[in-house]
Amino acid sequence: MAKAELPPFQCRYQGRLLAGVDEVGRGPLAGPVITAAVILDPERPIPGLADSKKLTEKRREALYEQILERALTWSLGRCEAEEIDRLNIYQATMVAMERAVAGLAIPPEYVLVDGNRCPKWSWPSEAVVKGDGRVEVIGAASILAKVTRDREMVALEDDYPGYGLAKHKGYPTPVHLEALNTLGITPIHRRSFRPVQEALEAVGMNRSAVQDEIEYPTDLFQEIV
Repeated sequence: MAKAELPPFQCRYQGRLLAGVDEVGRGPLAGPVITAAVILDPERPIPGLADSKKLTEKRREALYEQILERALTWSLGRCEAEEIDRLNIYQATMVAMERAVAGLAIPPEYVLVDGNRCPKWSWPSEAVVKGDGRVEVIGAASILAKVTRDREMVALEDDYPGYGLAKHKGYPTPVHLEALNTLGITPIHRRSFRPVQEALEAVGMNRSAVQDEIEYPTDLFQEIV
């Protein structure tokens, strides 16, 4: 039986400074969880905003550029693998969301969060189930977060070859699991996740991938003025 569609979302806040927040990367075995917060400009609409997972890569990239250009303000938040292991993935996601909203150049008056709960923060807020497909500003946040994380995982393929990061973006695909069981784990793997724990116990660290300091891409936004 097909699931009934959720009704159109009606926001109790009707002002201008409405922020949308979404995350990408809770399920992968490697890499950060990345969040985005966006406040759109009502005078510069962006047609086609939707759940990033339902858009083609080409369409996501095009919308991503439009969001950066037309939004009143936007910000990214993140938690690395070490923080995820220390906090757990749920708490790390909440922290990353708070970092994203705190980074907005214009403070929001109200925040809509994709999902069924909001972080414990000071901003008036509301959780919206499946909000990335029901609320444009959350859809915009989902696009920023996904494009940013996807680009980063593609770049990390050069640092950690053999795992297929550019293709599966760190998710537990058969290719990724096989690489873990053959090559061992890297500094960007989440040791608190069971497949990574098992690979660490069986194979250990991938010594060729160990770095004194993990370097993350710094040129993802090099074209932004």
